[in-house]
Amino acid sequence: MSLEQLISDYGYFAIAAGTFFEGETILVLGGFAAHRSYLELPWVIVCAFAGTLFGDQLYYYIGRIKGKQALAKRPHWQQKSQRVFELLDKHQILLILGFRFLYGLRTVTPFLIGASKVPPLRFLIFNVIGAAFWAITVGVLGYLFGNTLEIVIGNIKHYEMQAFAVIALVGVVAWFLRHRKKRSPSDTQ
Repeated sequence: MSLEQLISDYGYFAIAAGTFFEGETILVLGGFAAHRSYLELPWVIVCAFAGTLFGDQLYYYIGRIKGKQALAKRPHWQQKSQRVFELLDKHQILLILGFRFLYGLRTVTPFLIGASKVPPLRFLIFNVIGAAFWAITVGVLGYLFGNTLEIVIGNIKHYEMQAFAVIALVGVVAWFLRHRKKRSPSDTQ
């Protein structure tokens, strides 16, 4: 199976699933694949929007139902979540709209917003707006990244496997470093 066929067959599903859990790297890859004409950019954005929206709504409701209990059982989480609660107190709407752009806080923030008892309808409305803005912005940036590579390198078809690999590698390294930092020695006590 060729790269083109693999991306064409599973690309949209991978984008929806990837953005459900994390998102940035998979969406940049999706935008790059759209630039290479393996996927269509509007559908990349729609899949990313759906994935991030449903993921964040799920994390919000888990936080709403179990958030206070989870924080009470884990004092080291309370310290780390305090920054999010402070931001919620001062800038609730901006935080809901933009938490996807806060490195390292993307998946935990909806959980904490749910634990803070922000009303469900308020979260949903601003989450829809924030998810749309994020999906469009990051998807288009991935597309433009492909365009920039083509201008710099020339015949990108010759290097597209390497470009996909580099984008994926950068995403994996960033994910690894973020999760390694989360598992610092103070977390294991």
